Order: sequence, then structure tokens, then C-alpha cells
Amino acid sequence: MLTCFIRYEIDPFRKEDFATYARNWGEAIPRCGADLIGYFGPHEGSATTAYGVYNIESLAAYEAYRARLAADPLGRENYEFARRERFILKEDRMFLKNVSLPDGNGATR
Repeated sequence: MLTCFIRYEIDPFRKEDFATYARNWGEAIPRCGADLIGYFGPHEGSATTAYGVYNIESLAAYEAYRARLAADPLGRENYEFARRERFILKEDRMFLKNVSLPDGNGATR
């Protein structure tokens, strides 16, 4: 299992647009096959940093998931919303594996 962490730099005056974007992914991401942990927007401190976090089985599963997300009507609409409104200034994505559990792959003994 891999966890995808997406770090967003957002326009601090467009936090509500990011919240709408996040709620849309809250519907589309699980439907398309990833285990959404959540989207996290600014509350206190930085007004420009937000995160999206979800689990996916593997990088191969990620590629199939991204294709389903791009074909999903709400997914397409959300991509277009972000492109059109430009409230996301920067997006960085990384995949991490939970190595803190006893066998390193998320299963307990």
C-alpha cells in the first residue's frame, strides 16, 4: 500500500474555492478506486498550504485510478474548475510507504 501526499499552494483569497474542489474529490476519488484519507485546507498558520491524502495499492493501480478519474464526469469537471479558476498556484505529489508498522507493509502480526 502506498500513500499519496499532495501538497498544494493555494491563493489565500480563494480558500473557499479550494474547499469546493476538495469536497468534489471527496465524492470522485473513492468512486474511482482510491482510499481517500482527506483534503486539508488552511485553518491557522499558513493561509496558502493545503493537502490531499489518499491510499492506493501500487503505482500500477495509481495509473488505472488516474485514468478512471479523468473519465469520471465529476473528475473532469473538477479538473476544469481548478484550471479555469486558478486557485491552485502549485501542486507537488509524492508517494510514501508506511514503514513504521512491524512488517513494513501495513499489516500487523
